[in-house]
Amino acid sequence: MTEDIAPFLPLSPASLHILLALAAEDRHGYGIMQEVARQSEDRYKLGPGTLYDNLQRLMTQALVEESSRRFPNEDPRRRYYHLTSFGRRVLAAEVARLEGVVREARVHLRVPRRAM
Repeated sequence: MTEDIAPFLPLSPASLHILLALAAEDRHGYGIMQEVARQSEDRYKLGPGTLYDNLQRLMTQALVEESSRRFPNEDPRRRYYHLTSFGRRVLAAEVARLEGVVREARVHLRVPRRAM
């Protein structure tokens, strides 16, 4: 059975950034916040409330789940999160949707590809 991705799109900016931060590797909350800041060149920063509210919703939607990853000598309360295979499909669909938006914008704004 193929799960319908359409109800999950478009993603909110926070959800998009969180899923993107988890696409390469499992991360803990602070690591997600750091990766979002890095990927956005510090233009988008998640506060703890926004991060954890969104993580909870993404887990309820089965896009993200808590990882069993733990490190020795690390605070046992630290939780790691990872992207599920469904979350990866939703992220890929959102990226494709955004690519379409950018293509349309280029056509309507007549902006050469190199100028962006």
